[in-house]
Amino acid sequence: MPKIKHIAISTQDPDVTAKFYTEVFGMKEIAKLNSPNASGYFLSDGDINMAILKFKNDQVAGAEYTKNYSGLHHIGFQVESLEEIAEKLAAAHTEKRDDINRALGVGMTNRHANVEVKYAAPDGVILDVSETGWVGTSPMVRD
Repeated sequence: MPKIKHIAISTQDPDVTAKFYTEVFGMKEIAKLNSPNASGYFLSDGDINMAILKFKNDQVAGAEYTKNYSGLHHIGFQVESLEEIAEKLAAAHTEKRDDINRALGVGMTNRHANVEVKYAAPDGVILDVSETGWVGTSPMVRD
């Protein structure tokens, strides 16, 4: 069964946002990020990875958000099979976010930690699906 293992918040001040979640909720800093696409932090409570991101370009943030957006950005599900979930998402008329996948250099053939493929949920929320999971998360229990 797929499990929510990742939540990403887009913010214009990752330092203040990360400090809030670490001080108020006791989240632990797992890593600091500074890539060509985003800067920020990865936090964890031991079960879920929370990314606090300041996007550096609109292509990676997604056209509907842009790099200036602040708020919940995407949700990540760890799955047992990318191929199986791709079939279910297609049957639900959900499309890959090829614009973002291309900007990040990810997709079904480029598997690596933290994001493998992005899709659009019917409500417009961006979804990450991953077999490998996210740093700082608990192991996925296989059925």
